[in-house]
Amino acid sequence: MPTYEYQCEKCHRVFEVRQRITEAPLDVCDVCGGRVKRLLSPAPFILKGEGWYVTDYPSESRKKAKEAEKSTNGSADKADKPAADKPAADKPAASTTSSTGAASPSAPAKSD
Repeated sequence: MPTYEYQCEKCHRVFEVRQRITEAPLDVCDVCGGRVKRLLSPAPFILKGEGWYVTDYPSESRKKAKEAEKSTNGSADKADKPAADKPAADKPAASTTSSTGAASPSAPAKSD
């Protein structure tokens, strides 16, 4: 239920009233009988812990939906990537060295 802020035009008292959205706004000050007007107020929000908003804590159904989204995105990502056992056509072949530390056959050998 929202809280509305009112100000009396006669006694200038400012007060808050919790009302349903469907209820009519107040017209008369309950203290002096003067006319009241509803004030515009910023929407309230609640901070928890280190400054996170209450809406940052998803419900159980949202958590399940997020997990389902991750699993479908994860399988789509795997399908887009080339397999690890297939060599990529745009990468050069890696040079190999023997157990003696000699360079690959394509490299010229040094003579002493």
